[in-house]
Amino acid sequence: MTRVFSGIKPTGHLTLGNYLGAVRRWVEVDQHRSDALFCIVDLHALTVDHDPARVRRLSRQAATLLLASGLDPELCTVFLQSHVDEHTRLSYLLECVATDGEMRRMIQYKEKSVRERERGGSVRLSLLTYPALMAADILAYGTDEVPVGDDQTQHVELTRDLAVRFNQRYGHTFVVPKTTRSAAAARVMNLQDPTAKMGKSDDSGPGIVYLLDEPDTVRRKVMRAVTDSGREVEYDREARPGVANLLAILAACTGGNPEALAGVYESYGALKKDTAEAVVEVLRPVQARHRELCAEPAYVEGVLRDGAEKARAMARPTVDTAYRAIGLLPPVSEPASRAAL
Repeated sequence: MTRVFSGIKPTGHLTLGNYLGAVRRWVEVDQHRSDALFCIVDLHALTVDHDPARVRRLSRQAATLLLASGLDPELCTVFLQSHVDEHTRLSYLLECVATDGEMRRMIQYKEKSVRERERGGSVRLSLLTYPALMAADILAYGTDEVPVGDDQTQHVELTRDLAVRFNQRYGHTFVVPKTTRSAAAARVMNLQDPTAKMGKSDDSGPGIVYLLDEPDTVRRKVMRAVTDSGREVEYDREARPGVANLLAILAACTGGNPEALAGVYESYGALKKDTAEAVVEVLRPVQARHRELCAEPAYVEGVLRDGAEKARAMARPTVDTAYRAIGLLPPVSEPASRAAL
């Protein structure tokens, strides 16, 4: 089977954008058609200033929400990145293959380092080198496909480059993965700034619908969404981004077509009302299942424990091969006679 790897970073509460843009596809498509691994990449959350207790809390919440959304541990592997040592073992080897110039060309590094400096903070070295860890996340599992959004495409291209370079220098070790995008995945933008993605790390709460928002909160945020000048309801991402965002969300929630839906509405108010109710209905079963899972913490812990064990067994042979290929001696085993004492 095709092997798929995807991860989600616990730097904020999961949003409607995360769900409609990625998680729903994982649930409805990827876990059924492939050997799929879904990872909460908690080590990536450490590249900027953070509250340790919050990272732990958001990591558990993310795992619980992925299960509540419909990921089935009988069909896929769900685990925490920090629970599988092979990620960091391989990351250092890939740092030894990558170049300083490659790391500094990463757009996310440029943008995040500027924001850190503007806040008066220092830029952590891990912010520069974390694409090597992301590459390790992917390559450790012999991944064939990586479903990502536009903001992560550059990192997957770097992963491909590192895999090819390692294979050429040290012998064939890694599968060279490809980036995949779902044509059906919704592109959900911030309700208060429809030119920006609805990101979980964003500070503009009124523009973001979180998966655990109460129904009245969802309705209030959608009803206050920024629209455009004029009164025509048209689907045009460039000229009318606010209305287009609402139509895209409504279409994603109802299985409709945003262009066709535009012809149904004569006012922004009616569009907002229907969009708000559609979002509430999409989130209702996720929230209900989340409440059930929160009452069963041992179940979630068991899924993560079993997932890490399964992931470790998948990754270790590839990482051990990479260690040998690059020139490192394998650990010396105890003689059988001594081990028996």
